[in-house]
Amino acid sequence: MIDHLKFYIDGAWVDPVAARTLDVINPATEQAVARISLGGAEDVDRAVKAAQRAFISFSRTSRQERIDLLEAILAEYVRRQDEMALAITTEMGAPAALARNAQAYMGAAHLSTAIAVLKDYEFEEARGSTLISRDPIGVCAFITPWNWPSNQIGCKVAPALAVGCTMVLKPSEVAPLSGLLWAEIMDAAGVPAGVFNLINGDGPGVGAALSGHPGVDMVSFTGSTRAGVEVARNAAPTIKRVHQELGGKSANIILDDADIPAAVAAGVARIMNNSGQSCNAPTRMLVPRARMDEVKAAAKAAAEGLTVGDPTGDVTLGPVVSDVQWNKIQTLIAKGIEEGATLVAGGVGRPDDLTAGYFVKPTIFADVAPKATIAREEIFGPVLSIIPYDTEEEAVEIANDTVYGLAAYVQSGDIAHARDIARQLRAGQVIINNAGPDLMAPFGGFKQSGNGREWGDHAFAEFLEVKATLGHA
Repeated sequence: MIDHLKFYIDGAWVDPVAARTLDVINPATEQAVARISLGGAEDVDRAVKAAQRAFISFSRTSRQERIDLLEAILAEYVRRQDEMALAITTEMGAPAALARNAQAYMGAAHLSTAIAVLKDYEFEEARGSTLISRDPIGVCAFITPWNWPSNQIGCKVAPALAVGCTMVLKPSEVAPLSGLLWAEIMDAAGVPAGVFNLINGDGPGVGAALSGHPGVDMVSFTGSTRAGVEVARNAAPTIKRVHQELGGKSANIILDDADIPAAVAAGVARIMNNSGQSCNAPTRMLVPRARMDEVKAAAKAAAEGLTVGDPTGDVTLGPVVSDVQWNKIQTLIAKGIEEGATLVAGGVGRPDDLTAGYFVKPTIFADVAPKATIAREEIFGPVLSIIPYDTEEEAVEIANDTVYGLAAYVQSGDIAHARDIARQLRAGQVIINNAGPDLMAPFGGFKQSGNGREWGDHAFAEFLEVKATLGHA
């Protein structure tokens, strides 16, 4: 077991104010693989003050200086990208191929995107004799999750650095190894002291102190809606900007003119990716009632083609992240059976050949009522609910009947038809016919899925304040 007991504050690795530790558990083995320190309010205060001092000079750096810095960070990140992938597999169980080709890759992708955007971004605009300028907001607090750890760090850190902000990062205490590696990368790349700071800790000890600290100008949080409410409540007394990317219960509408077997297989693959631990996963599949038998057969076949096991090997699904998550998923699978949904694949318990690790059977329910528990609650595991509809109007109504609005999906053989349905869906992203990711597309949600947007040029706006200087000309 490796000790990672120091925090990165003001350009140096320092001891926490008080000694309090937590074991990092490998979810595939249930064994401790590392130990971290848990910080508190005094550690937060040290880090915020360092970021405040650094902001004075870093906010005044030139565009080219920040491009050069981001390029140095990217080069160091790419050099250590295989280490990042291994850290992610170890801390949260992502299969090796997913960790390498998606999880770790996204950190580099966000850095590259920020560099490209920064080269042409307009920070100033003259309107007559008035200058409209976009200035860095100040010290940013980043509270990031365990499910896509490097992606969520990268999509916050890269644009914030690009516009001249300084920051304090609290990665998830469940999956902190990737965050610590980010700090090592920033240090090696020559990020000025105090611009980037990292403190490990839990929500009550560090998250609350960060979101409520008067020296923090903006807090960006990714996680559950429940925790997001607490972040906003803590931030309210200091009127700081709060950006949140929260939960989801995304609908995947398969229209009658779609290639049903292909659309169902694609939908199953999307939800099972990352063991279902993605906030934008298409967890509700809406299908024409008359095609339900065909859908069940296609879904069952897709599930039977999945492999679950040791994430260091060639498998489709690794474990879910923790015993807490595993128990929650098991409770909700049992609830689906209790409430009368048809179990097409999977079910409660581990896969039969696995005796340890937080592994979940890829589970598919059909004939799910729109008001059923598994159709309403965010399960955050490899569990798909297939819901029948009679008309397209009903499908849209069911899709929008949720407190969430992060993503939605439409499958159709007619692109005009798909576009018409997409326009009616209340979600921050709508994906037509299994389209791949677009790093320049804004990412964020409607309703209780959060506020603000990440990725691409839209992310820059989150870290900027607009200032009008009258009589400038």
